[in-house]
Amino acid sequence: MSFFEHVGQRIRDKDTVVSVGLDPDPARIPDFLADHDLPRWAFNRRIIDATHEHAACFKPNAAFYEDGDGWAALRETIAYAHGKDVPVLLDAKRADIGNTTRQYAELLDYADAITVNPYMGRDSLDPFLSRADKGVFILCRTSNPGGADLQDLELASGEPLYERVAALADLWNEHGNVGLVVGATTPDELEELREQVPDIPFLVPGVGAQGGDAEAAVEYGLADGVGLVNSSRGIIFAGENARGEKEFFQAAGQSARRLKTRLNQYRD
Repeated sequence: MSFFEHVGQRIRDKDTVVSVGLDPDPARIPDFLADHDLPRWAFNRRIIDATHEHAACFKPNAAFYEDGDGWAALRETIAYAHGKDVPVLLDAKRADIGNTTRQYAELLDYADAITVNPYMGRDSLDPFLSRADKGVFILCRTSNPGGADLQDLELASGEPLYERVAALADLWNEHGNVGLVVGATTPDELEELREQVPDIPFLVPGVGAQGGDAEAAVEYGLADGVGLVNSSRGIIFAGENARGEKEFFQAAGQSARRLKTRLNQYRD
């Protein structure tokens, strides 16, 4: 089963388009996990237990795992999510050329999908795109304010750069495994991009802590019912003010369920 087939099945079976971002900031992991050999893994395992019934996907961000213990925690996390039959999208924003990008693409031996940066062009993405069973989400219009510095630049053709990225992604989608990262903080652009590429699923960040437009994320993020709306901090740290361990992770599960319900009111 390909990544998008698996996600589509999760969406139908669990009635959810929620992607839960697993970004275990060591500074925010609760003190009651501090003595664990791999605190990030211990944290993620409990988050997965609390949220998997509401998750179409889990999305760990590689930045929180790039050390020895972190990579060990990430491998355990991916295996555990797979044990719950939830696909894993690694938010790594990788790409390079030659041997380097081929090495980066080996991350797909573990994860089911990955985010990539198109700035270096098609050849930098070929090792990812060639993995037909894996999802490849290309950065297009990101949710951060600084994204406009480059993504909004007008090309000689008159189109903004992010629209050219979408058009190229459509051309590169030879295996039907390409998605786009389009932030919920720019709903007008979400709508425009959906019109431009009607068949490509979007990964839509920015609905949680960044306050993006949930209705636009659902209305324009899904292609043939498949797409993902991500929340990270808004779910996994929802229980920061909880009185104990049980309440901390219950709050994460409740936050994931609330987001699922909120998004579902806009689904057909």
